[in-house]
Amino acid sequence: MIPNLINRADPHAVALETTLLLHGVPRSGAADLARTLVDIVRKYGASPTLIALYRGQPVVGLTDAELAELLAAPSVPKANSANLGVLMHRGQHAATTVSTTMELAASAGVRVFATGGLGGVHRGCAEHFDVSSDLAAFTRFPVAVVSSGVKSILDVVATREALETLGVPVVGFRTDRFPAFYQRESAGGVDARFEDAGDLAEFVRTELARSSRGVLVVNPVPAEHEIDAGKWRTWLDLAMERARATGAAGRDLTPALLAAVHDLSGGETLRANIELVMSNTALAAQISARL
Repeated sequence: MIPNLINRADPHAVALETTLLLHGVPRSGAADLARTLVDIVRKYGASPTLIALYRGQPVVGLTDAELAELLAAPSVPKANSANLGVLMHRGQHAATTVSTTMELAASAGVRVFATGGLGGVHRGCAEHFDVSSDLAAFTRFPVAVVSSGVKSILDVVATREALETLGVPVVGFRTDRFPAFYQRESAGGVDARFEDAGDLAEFVRTELARSSRGVLVVNPVPAEHEIDAGKWRTWLDLAMERARATGAAGRDLTPALLAAVHDLSGGETLRANIELVMSNTALAAQISARL
């Protein structure tokens, strides 16, 4: 049990993380993006449910006023599985990452969560172990997460293998391949392919009940917004050089790399990020409305 949890979710809730709004997009556009995602969820008959820490309290279903206060704060840390308790103890605001959104959603009985991409195994992990807590969260919390695979800055194939090792079902919505965020395909595959949202929702319902663990539903970035692989590799190499020059490492590396590629691409990657999140939100809402 999570103490002092404020639960405003209903049976057809779709969990939405706040790290995207507070760290993933320019703050000036975050409120508009939040409204867009809320509208998408409602369009498909489900209930939008933003999750965050608000003055140290875990909230499943932020109000507009609470979100506005978070967006107006000069600095809001990211809550992960390791520091969630400390941030609660200190009464701080915090944006929830995938792992903490899953934890709070599961505690509130929310079964479906839409995000952009998971964290995973970092490149060079053989030299210094660096694996996101997002992966382990699937073994602890019965939530179906709809994402476009994992962030392309990670070791995508190693992440897919890690999910298999952890026993996480990875199912594709109208795809046989494991997507890599900005790319629709990677060298990894999926455990099963689903063509129909109703059939997928029925599988999610029975699998969550059967295993009491999470399910990963992968939904590729819309084809018209896919980033050319050659351009992506060039931008990523340059972003890595920038990150090394600034000394970014550990938890700071991913946001530093994403910010750099957004800049180098002239905003093309940011636009793709927003489009894939909108697509994932629509699919999550269709699943939740059918549960």
